[in-house]
Amino acid sequence: MPRPKATFDDLRSFEFRDPEDVLDADTMYTVYEIARLLQGLEPDRELDAATEDILLDWAIPWMLDHESSFVFAEPDGDDEPGFYGLRE
Repeated sequence: MPRPKATFDDLRSFEFRDPEDVLDADTMYTVYEIARLLQGLEPDRELDAATEDILLDWAIPWMLDHESSFVFAEPDGDDEPGFYGLRE
């Protein structure tokens, strides 16, 4: 349900960073790790499933918006995520 702005203590600018500002050029990441990095978290930080789902809701559209910046590597197994890194 919509809420008045006055009910929030902290309003911030809505800004997304460029992939080069988030990822190391020599490293490949899973989408889960990228989602954490976008929030300023360590890529290996343990999160509950509900929080991870919310972070993915932000990370996937960001990755699609910057798709030309990424390369993809196949996962190690059928039940594992693929890896993404910066295009050179």
